Amino acid sequence: MNTPSKISNYLIASIWLVNGLLFKIFNLVPRHQEIVAEILGSSHSTEITFAIGVSEILMTFWVLSNYKAKINAILQILIIMTMNIIEFILVPELLLWGKFNLLFASIFSLFIYLSYFKTTFFKLKFNDQIS
Repeated sequence: MNTPSKISNYLIASIWLVNGLLFKIFNLVPRHQEIVAEILGSSHSTEITFAIGVSEILMTFWVLSNYKAKINAILQILIIMTMNIIEFILVPELLLWGKFNLLFASIFSLFIYLSYFKTTFFKLKFNDQIS
């Protein structure tokens, strides 16, 4: 079974943790709550943003566990791309890099794909270097 390298796994997990805990739960980047309020309405944006943060923290633990890693990777990519396409269409003015956020989301999704499905992409082939 292909699993990501420890470095890529920790990097992916840390991105979910930072986004969930610091940006959503601790609200260190209020823009996230503004995005939720703009898309879903402001009446419960605080609670919804908090719930998204909790979900991102749960994703952190799932990533670190390597449990059903490929299903996890597919779900991560679907979540990231869906969220970013919705934001791209509805609230590009609230995004850190505007419409370029979609580019960065695509790069991150590609990194996840390569980490989980093409693990040799990140590993040195010592046999090829020796011969």
